[in-house]
Amino acid sequence: MEIFKDKNIEVKGKHGKPVLTDVIFRENGNQKPVVIFCHGYKGFKDWGAWEKMAEQFAMEDFFFVKFNFSHNGTTPQDPTNFMDIMAFGENNYSKELDDLQHLIDWLLHPDFEYGQHLDPSNINLIGHSRGGGIAAIKASEELRISKLVTFSSVSDFGTRFPGEEEIDKWKEKGVSYITNARTGQQLPHHFQFYTNFKENEERLTISRAVKNLKIPHLIVHGSNDTSVPISDSGELFEWSPFPDLLLVESADHVYGTSHPWEEDKLPIEFQYVLDHTIKFLKEDKEALLKNSTPKA
Repeated sequence: MEIFKDKNIEVKGKHGKPVLTDVIFRENGNQKPVVIFCHGYKGFKDWGAWEKMAEQFAMEDFFFVKFNFSHNGTTPQDPTNFMDIMAFGENNYSKELDDLQHLIDWLLHPDFEYGQHLDPSNINLIGHSRGGGIAAIKASEELRISKLVTFSSVSDFGTRFPGEEEIDKWKEKGVSYITNARTGQQLPHHFQFYTNFKENEERLTISRAVKNLKIPHLIVHGSNDTSVPISDSGELFEWSPFPDLLLVESADHVYGTSHPWEEDKLPIEFQYVLDHTIKFLKEDKEALLKNSTPKA
């Protein structure tokens, strides 16, 4: 049976820009578990092998959803390039949490166009890198989430900021820049990114969120990740009450994938991750909780 795709749906966001969204599933009459995928920093929903990933989940009878955070710098007209530099500079963690919440509410609204194809009692989050931190915080807040999966996730947003001297310079100038290695662009971070974090630091503390999880949590990390140290996932494992850890030998931050990805076959490392993730998401939630020893 062929996969149905509705791509680049402009879901109206809370912050004046759409949450550009793809839904991918098989039209076979089944109510399917939902998987929502959150991309990472300087990422987007169509990066690399994410489309191939979505197709695999759809073939396994999941209702797969991937989206661009509203202020990730892409536009509906160009969803794979950072053309809206102002939006990138105005992004922050709170906006990304709002985007994810808005998407969950949109999917579960009684008038959702494809609502008959999904199981509203089985909503799962996958987050990659920075998106893993966002997914973890949302999973601790949103009682309708059944399971959480983090790929190469950060464990602390606060430590990603520069030192005090650099922050003072940033405050004085009002903006700092980071180079996008893929395109060579100088991408801005307005100082509001830092002030928003400080104003919402308790909510944005990943350790607090993960310790409060009441659902199964699969933690995935590559042993050769040079973007986010494997120790971050070690911390998530220690904090999570119901964790399952998958360490991928010799895998990098994106498990051997790259952008663009034009091959039909996925790298061995990423296929290994997807196989284990699909198995985890298909397992009975209550059985996973029962077989996992909660931590004090």
